[in-house]
Amino acid sequence: MPSRRKNRVALNALAAAILVALLASPAPPPVSAQIEAPARNVAAPVTTPVTTPVTTTAAPAPILAAAPAKPEFAVVSPLSPDAPIRPGDYAWNADGVPAGPLTVVIDLEWRYVYVYRGGIEIGRSSMIYGADDKPTPTGIYPILQRKRHHISNLYGAPMPYMLRLTNDGISIHASEEIRDEYATHGCIGLPDEFAAALFAEAKVGDYVLVTKNWKRDIYGAQPFAPMQHTT
Repeated sequence: MPSRRKNRVALNALAAAILVALLASPAPPPVSAQIEAPARNVAAPVTTPVTTPVTTTAAPAPILAAAPAKPEFAVVSPLSPDAPIRPGDYAWNADGVPAGPLTVVIDLEWRYVYVYRGGIEIGRSSMIYGADDKPTPTGIYPILQRKRHHISNLYGAPMPYMLRLTNDGISIHASEEIRDEYATHGCIGLPDEFAAALFAEAKVGDYVLVTKNWKRDIYGAQPFAPMQHTT
């Protein structure tokens, strides 16, 4: 029994020593509780899209081809041969005449062809034209085609020095004979030499006027004027 008592006393002394040691040691610093704030749903900033202005460029207006200039059929200076021109005859004199637009006038009433360069007459000729059942149409026509050696598609006849006026075949060309009793199928027939001279001068786009009683105030009853150019 004495030994148990000693043991109990020893244990009590040890416990008392531990308690004293604990009380004597400094207290640990307080642990501050970190309270985490609840997460918030933060909306993403709204970005306003930047609209780039679109410039609409209107389509350019179509460029229209300029209308061809209205032809001038003025007579600046006429010719005058020594004698009247009979069927099959012609007159041509382009000496000293300056360059200029070429125009041709066909007078169905007087049966003559007049050729002008810049209004100065350089040639005139007798002619034949369309018969009553196939008349030569009047009007202003640009030359559509030139062909030195041409054969009629409809009649198979030669048409040398051809200057086409219409798409249906009306043309100026050389004819073998020019006589009052002769006629064509609507074309203008000229003496061969005059047709060659006109063919050398004319180009596609030159204008031809087919009319009646051309410039009677200038030419009077005699359709031809002097071989020299008058002023």
